[in-house]
Amino acid sequence: MTTTAPSGYTYDDPALPPSPVSVEDLERLKASVLFTDDDAAALAMAGDVLADQITDVLDTWYGFVGAHPHLVAYFADPDGEPIKAYLDAVYQRFGLWILDTCRRPYDERWLAYQHEIAQRHTPDKKNRTDRVDSAPAVSLRYLIAFVYPITATMRPFLARKGHSEADVERMHQAWFKAVTLQVALWARPYAARDW
Repeated sequence: MTTTAPSGYTYDDPALPPSPVSVEDLERLKASVLFTDDDAAALAMAGDVLADQITDVLDTWYGFVGAHPHLVAYFADPDGEPIKAYLDAVYQRFGLWILDTCRRPYDERWLAYQHEIAQRHTPDKKNRTDRVDSAPAVSLRYLIAFVYPITATMRPFLARKGHSEADVERMHQAWFKAVTLQVALWARPYAARDW
């Protein structure tokens, strides 16, 4: 992983438009996934545990994606060939997403970047950040289904630093809630109406 912000990583860009989801809406969504201050503390702990394992985590996830042609297709050109530069750029941003999930405050800035991530999965912005000719959108069904592998595969990494089983479970449950929360936010642009 690089120590500088990769291309297309715009979390701290002041020009990033605000999310249409308010902080109050976010608080209700957090309550809906039972996300508490204890979960925020467990995620901070997870961030420390994962910081030097990001490459291993990403390699696990990319191995999963690479083993499924229907998922690789979202990173492929019109001839079906994976676009290496695209995969590499997303890899770098995905690593920062892990740390952002664990360490950033869930505030207006965080919401704005979640909305940006959401749009990058839809025809509104997919492929624009990396200037590639690939699938025009990621199917919502796979975005939702990916909650499980992104959560299940994280537990062994959380257990590698000698924490108690109870702390590993706290971190893992907090991670699960945080991923579910984000996918709920990422699903918003897919809705035809603002329900």
